Amino acid sequence: MKLRLILLVVCIALLGALSVSAQDRTPIYVYTDSDTNISDFWTNTIIPAFEAEFPQYEVILTIVRGVGGGNADIANRALAAMTTGDDPQVDFFETMNTDAQQDWVDAELFLEVTEEMVPNLANVIPATNRLPQEMPYRGSQVLLAYNSDNVAAEDVPTTYAGLLEWIKNNPGQFVYNRPDKGGSGAAMVTRAIFEVTGQDPSKFVPGESDEALIAEFSKAWELLGSVHDSIYEGGAYPAGNTPVLELLANGSVSMITAWSDQGLQAYNLGVLPETTRFAQLQDLPFTGGYAFSAIPSNSTNQEGALALANFLLSAEMQQAIVETIGGFPSVSWEMLPAELQSQYTSVITDTVPTWPGGAYGAAMVEGWYNNVATNIDPSS
Repeated sequence: MKLRLILLVVCIALLGALSVSAQDRTPIYVYTDSDTNISDFWTNTIIPAFEAEFPQYEVILTIVRGVGGGNADIANRALAAMTTGDDPQVDFFETMNTDAQQDWVDAELFLEVTEEMVPNLANVIPATNRLPQEMPYRGSQVLLAYNSDNVAAEDVPTTYAGLLEWIKNNPGQFVYNRPDKGGSGAAMVTRAIFEVTGQDPSKFVPGESDEALIAEFSKAWELLGSVHDSIYEGGAYPAGNTPVLELLANGSVSMITAWSDQGLQAYNLGVLPETTRFAQLQDLPFTGGYAFSAIPSNSTNQEGALALANFLLSAEMQQAIVETIGGFPSVSWEMLPAELQSQYTSVITDTVPTWPGGAYGAAMVEGWYNNVATNIDPSS
């Protein structure tokens, strides 16, 4: 009887200790407005792995995708809390353009992060072009996706000029989407612009508008116009990234432009056939970009937020980004397993050109409809 009583007391004590331990976990409030595949990745992969390694923290993920202004609204709430001294109730933004609003910049809303604070930042590649307040943790870049049953590896174009020549020689077998309907199609168009402006994306500065550069776009329309009739169905440009993937999947075409994450994930899920292969131009790659995380400077759990930031840049999580969501790592590929590197040899690059949008983007879209896809109503 005494033994049973002792065991009961011990069990109660252990349960109490476990309860206290659970209550003592410090929350890290994370907000995301990214697509479902990213929020699922956080829920199913990142958070369980992080909490297993850092049991003192509890990650509380709030999804604000499609809710008002998304993360921007939460950032404005944090900005207001700086004035009142209240808890902003946010410690970590999964993605954030930290200089999107001047009042954020003026108030120093976001924490400047150094390698001393996040040691794994030392492994981030220069191509991310991060601001001091930003932590790039995943990337995506437009690639060529093709059916290897129809296109031999040695025939895959390695330059933009070679791609245009391939399209002409294989009428109806290539397609890209309208540039205002999806980034994979926009990359095909912006790459033409880069081609005629010296293959130097640095000429296109965000927030600026060089009329002399825009005047050169006419040469890009000549390039794209030269292959218009050789595009799928004589110039049928789908209205989105997904319809283009579907045309490759059902065998309607043999080659497309595709976002790396969408294409690789579709391949891993069996949506694209096993014969699908991916390649990147070697003269100047297609455009891409990175997702930048950020920490509000008035976060009440900066220690936990910094630990999470460092964890995202670990080799384990960077490998998961490639394998689970088809993203690109923001650290050097050399940090990842050799076997994984070998699978992506044809697409690995440290050069990730970016496109600033703005006035350049508006001129790009308008010029394409007016001079290349004259058969398509922009409002359709």
